[in-house]
Amino acid sequence: MNTGEKRDIYAENVEPSISVIFADDHFVVRQGVRALLQEDAACRIVGEASSGREIVEMAVALEPDVAIVDIRMPGLNGLEATRQIRSRGLKTQVVVLTMHDTEDLVRELLRSGAMGYVLKSDTARDLLRAVRSVAEGRPFFTSCVARMVLRGYLEPHPIDHADRSLTPREREIVQLLAEGRSNKEVACLLNISVKTAETHRAHVMRTLDLNSVCELVHYAVRQNIIEA
Repeated sequence: MNTGEKRDIYAENVEPSISVIFADDHFVVRQGVRALLQEDAACRIVGEASSGREIVEMAVALEPDVAIVDIRMPGLNGLEATRQIRSRGLKTQVVVLTMHDTEDLVRELLRSGAMGYVLKSDTARDLLRAVRSVAEGRPFFTSCVARMVLRGYLEPHPIDHADRSLTPREREIVQLLAEGRSNKEVACLLNISVKTAETHRAHVMRTLDLNSVCELVHYAVRQNIIEA
């Protein structure tokens, strides 16, 4: 994202009114987002996270106006983090900032409750506009994403009902297992017993009709849960 643009319309002499948190597992990206938001007089940064799990906890604790979320984060991806933030009944609106722009991913993010979608290849001004727009309750999509959204409505795709039947905890477990975590590691990360982790794993495999971890990994890639 180009952060070196002239941003005269954001240099207003106003009191910061939009509270923002953001998450990305790359430190350099977080630095860029922070620097950009600090140049918008309307924005007030109240939190910064390096994981999906951390930004969900931060959203619950701080209930900011806007959360900027990356998609590809280990442990809990941005799609699931968005679902969890929106399912809590918070006022927080989510803007997704990502380098990925497939129609399937856009569709899943809209279903998860995201209000804004900006590509990292878009301009810095687009991200600032997205923050202001969703803070006012208006969705924001750049032109490329808007075209994909329109195609999605004109050419509806079948819904994966098996995925819909998974609980939020089970979707977390799918990601952790697909990342190569053992039952013991899953239990530790989610603060549950190993037996509970094993029970969740068995239910996931039955629900998705999968017979091996290899099949689970392929499923996670197809569903944009992890990268290939």
